[in-house]
Amino acid sequence: MSIFGGHRVFQGFAGERGTPGRTIFPRDILASMGPRVERIDHIQIAAPEGCEAAAREFYGGILGMAEIEKPPALRARGGCWFQCGGQQVHIGVERDFRPAKKAHPAFVVADLDELRQALRARQIAVVDDFEMAPARRFYAEDPWGNRLEFVNGPT
Repeated sequence: MSIFGGHRVFQGFAGERGTPGRTIFPRDILASMGPRVERIDHIQIAAPEGCEAAAREFYGGILGMAEIEKPPALRARGGCWFQCGGQQVHIGVERDFRPAKKAHPAFVVADLDELRQALRARQIAVVDDFEMAPARRFYAEDPWGNRLEFVNGPT
């Protein structure tokens, strides 16, 4: 370590030779400390007031996520929560709701074709995306117009 502007600057691990003139960036310091974020616990998807029935039908009925109980202190806020693998999907009520058209979660699906058919059977538009071939994926919207991505799981 050396002192630069009153801050310690990482100069490499013991036994490493520094590179003369090499600039040390804060990201290098953080990388040397190991991972800071371990995983995603949950995502929150905004929805309008009164969304619960549609959320249960879409996220529970169509996508097959199990609904989980919200903590009592949060129930009055509306919305509902679902389990998705090791993470949770929280459908949260937003008073001045506007659907997310760019930002989106990506869900891994065991059978992409089966989900595509299930969505289309309910007149939910599906937009295939072939830009990252050979990965298979498509986009759809939830009942309130939020963009969702679905990707094929490992075969």
